[in-house]
Order: sequence, then C-alpha cells, then structure tokens
Amino acid sequence: MDSKKKIKVLYVDDESNNLISFKASFRFDYNVLLANNTDEALKHLEANSDISVILSDQKMPDMTGVEFFEKIRPQYPNPIRILITGYTDIESVINAINRGHVFRYIKKPWTDVDVQSAIDEAHKFYVTTSMLALKNDELQKAYNELDKFAYSATHDMRGPILSVLGIIDLAKNADDIEDIKEMIEMMENAMLKLDNYIQNLHDHYSIRRGELNITEIDFNDIMKDMSDLYDITSKLKNVSFDKSVSQEGKFRSDDISIKIIVNNLLSNAFKYQRKNTDEKNVKLDMKVSNGAAVIVVEDNGIGIPESSLDQVFTMFFRGSNDEIGSGFGLYNVKDALNKINGKIEVQSKENSGTTFKVIIPSK
Repeated sequence: MDSKKKIKVLYVDDESNNLISFKASFRFDYNVLLANNTDEALKHLEANSDISVILSDQKMPDMTGVEFFEKIRPQYPNPIRILITGYTDIESVINAINRGHVFRYIKKPWTDVDVQSAIDEAHKFYVTTSMLALKNDELQKAYNELDKFAYSATHDMRGPILSVLGIIDLAKNADDIEDIKEMIEMMENAMLKLDNYIQNLHDHYSIRRGELNITEIDFNDIMKDMSDLYDITSKLKNVSFDKSVSQEGKFRSDDISIKIIVNNLLSNAFKYQRKNTDEKNVKLDMKVSNGAAVIVVEDNGIGIPESSLDQVFTMFFRGSNDEIGSGFGLYNVKDALNKINGKIEVQSKENSGTTFKVIIPSK
C-alpha cells in the first residue's frame, strides 16, 4: 500500500458524481487529483510535475478525452494516459487510442478492480519509460563526451609527436651546438606536454573505473608526497611553495582520489604563473577537524577570466593556450570529488591569482 500512495493520479471527468465516486474508491491507495474540465486538469499538470497517470473520460463538453490527450502530450509527454469510454465500437476505440497515444482504455461502467489494475500497470510503465529516458540521456551525454574526446585526443597527442618529428628533421642538418641544445629543449617541452596529457588520461580512467578504497588517511603523508613532487618544480620555476598541514582526529576516505585532487590543483597553480613578475607563489594548506578535510590551493598567477569561471570544471577547458595543458585536470578534480562526496569552490581574478577550496567529509 505504501508504494501506491506514492502514485499521483489525475482523474478528469465532467460529471461530479463520477469524480466523487473515484475519490471515495481510491483515496487510500493513491494520491488522487480531480478535475471536472480540461482547464482545471491543465492547472493540475502545471502544478504537479510528478503526476504519473492521467485518466480521462472520453465524452466531455469542451473536448473529448482523446482531444485532451492530444493537446497535452507535447508539453506533458511523461504521464501515462488511460481513457474511460462507453464506446462499444472497437474500431472507434482503436482510433482513439492511436490519436491520443493512450496506454489503455477502460469500458464503462468500470469496476474498482479494473481501474486499480490499469493504474498499477500504467505506473509500472511510467517508471520503466522514465528510467529508459534517463539512461538515454546518460548515453547521449557519454556519446557526446566520447565524440569530443576522440577529436581532442587525436589533436593533443598528435601535436607533440609532429613537433618532435619536425625538430628531428631540423636536427639532422644542425651543426651549431647551441642550436642543437635549443632543439633538445623544444623536444623536451613537446614530450612533457604529451606526458602531461597521458597522466591526466590515466587519472581520468582511474577515477571513472576504479572502486573506492576507504582507509584511514594521514594528511602529513599526503603533504610529503606533494612536497616530493613539487619542491623541485618550485626551484626550477622560481616559485615559492608555502605548505601547512594540521590534523585533529582520524579521517577516512579514498587516498588515491585525494591525491589526484591535490596534485591536479597544484599542477595548475605552478603551470599558470605570470611571466612578468619575480614574486611567484603557490600555497597549499590542509586542515582536518570535525570530521572534514579542508584543502586550499592558492596562487598569484594569471587568474581565470570571470566569464570562464563556470566552465573550469568542464572537460577540455584550458586556462591558457600558451601553457601545457590537457583540459582534463580540473575535470578530473570534480569527478574525483563527486565520488567521495566532496565539494569545491573557486575564486579568481585575472593577473592576481586563483584560490581553490576543497571540502571533503570523512567516511
């Protein structure tokens, strides 16, 4: 009975006695809405997006039940339509069903058993079609992402390879040692770009396909890992790297997801620095208390245009075309956070810097 109470049913009939009888028969089984004309029915549909079944009498003064179903179908395609009719001509009934896309018809005089059976079947069909529509939307989204990925992947992976091949061709005829050094540096940058892309692809599929491994996490260990990764980068790029970590109590989550999040945020912070200043700085602060981890990554780099802030977590977004970037980094961050029920906030100003704040609950 509890499941039936969740079913919201709209019954349309111009005869008050029929409305009263329907309400009396099914008020305990369903959430019943009544309308004695089609205008009132439209108001119910507008106010109740969760109506799953509509029953309508065929013979009404303003329009027939089939005409009503035809009218509402473009705007309200999801509710399942049941026609109540006194027709005995089966051909007329079939024509009505085809025109109004009616799921089922009930002959007058109806019995409670017939109506209840029809509503339950209609609701099951409603649930099935709703789930199918949701899966179709997810499939279309996945297809669109795959299509976009296929184009971007071939472009982004082929670019560095073509660059290296071109440099090798030039190097064959180079004699000057300085020219050769410059070419080697160009090849290194191309390979770094390719390596960055492959690493982000690896992170992407690790997040998408990997199962969570919930363990107790010591954020001092995560800080050590990030220091090992970025202390050398800090020196090579002449960017100061300020770090702080504090942890009160135990914290449980997926270690790999958190490392992917912090690593990608730091990678961007070092990557998108301003070139016309000596005061380059990246800060990483991690605090754990009251069952939650708060991670802040801050830089004083090139910043993100305000018009782009709502796009930064979409696939293939790049902060700048001048830097090595796959367009996967922040997308992977958001994906990983979704898996561990975390959330992220971003504040940024062009030519001033960017701050990302991550909040992750303990499992």
